[in-house]
Amino acid sequence: MNTYGRIFKISIFGESHGKGVGITIDGCPSGISLTEEDLLPDLSRRKSGAKGTTPRIEKDLPNILSGTFKGKTTGAPIIILFHNTNTQSKDYSNLLDTPRPGHADFVAQHKFGKNNDYTGGGHFSGRITLGLVVAGTVAKKILGDVKIEANLTEIGGSKDFDAALDKAIKNHDSIGGIVECKANNLPIGLGEPFFDSVESMISHLVFAIPATKGIEFGSGFDAAKMTGSEHNDNILSADGKTETNHAAGINGGITNGNEIVFRVAIKPTSSIGVSQKTMNISTSEMEDLLIEGRHDACIALRVPVIVEAVTAIALADLKMLDKARR
Repeated sequence: MNTYGRIFKISIFGESHGKGVGITIDGCPSGISLTEEDLLPDLSRRKSGAKGTTPRIEKDLPNILSGTFKGKTTGAPIIILFHNTNTQSKDYSNLLDTPRPGHADFVAQHKFGKNNDYTGGGHFSGRITLGLVVAGTVAKKILGDVKIEANLTEIGGSKDFDAALDKAIKNHDSIGGIVECKANNLPIGLGEPFFDSVESMISHLVFAIPATKGIEFGSGFDAAKMTGSEHNDNILSADGKTETNHAAGINGGITNGNEIVFRVAIKPTSSIGVSQKTMNISTSEMEDLLIEGRHDACIALRVPVIVEAVTAIALADLKMLDKARR
């Protein structure tokens, strides 16, 4: 449900237009340096304000409520809270009767009834990823020398970001994108077959990022077009270095010492400024729906740091799991 992890565990909470959002981190070792200031660099990468992102500006200042003492983790659960200060819930007053195409409005109402908080997407909102970003910062500290870097490689099917954004904004529409993530300096042996393979653990969290529609590791779907002699990575040295990296640094669900590389497909933002058709639940009639509110023309612009974070969370859990098993 809202909790992930075997040893390094996270529990996410909050709603987009509620009092706040945040995360509880349990299983973090004691003695790790951690202050609010440590969390700010990655949070700033997730912020809106640039072209193509939502005009909703939040301070996104983290409050560490527990789990640290004199700037070090204590080993107790860490709770990090963000207060919501810039909400406009009136923009969503019509959604009970006219759910937005592409959003969770319809399924959330069926699953949770009238009690579901639908304002701003509620608990389904991308705003909830703030907790993932700060948990990722903590996880990166646990991983030490492991380097994780994610970048946007295309948006709207184009490498020309400005042109693609300008077109979407002009048309009051939205576009998606591709995020590529790489992880280096990993030891050999992380991953637990079958159900806690590296790919499974990372993918589980990647699909927790709203708007994720696909993921592929290494050669990905192109592997289906290759022969075994083409796809197999020849081993060049005793430390596992390979001539190619079609396997993305993973064999049998276990890290082999080479670079982990994967790509994530992010769909276009569902809220757009173009009139759409939807069913009015109370009248059972089709209606035109023009969505109000503040939304990203390309949510993929803000996703790379979140992909980095969830990758770090998965790898930190696997590192601690491997240590416990050994």
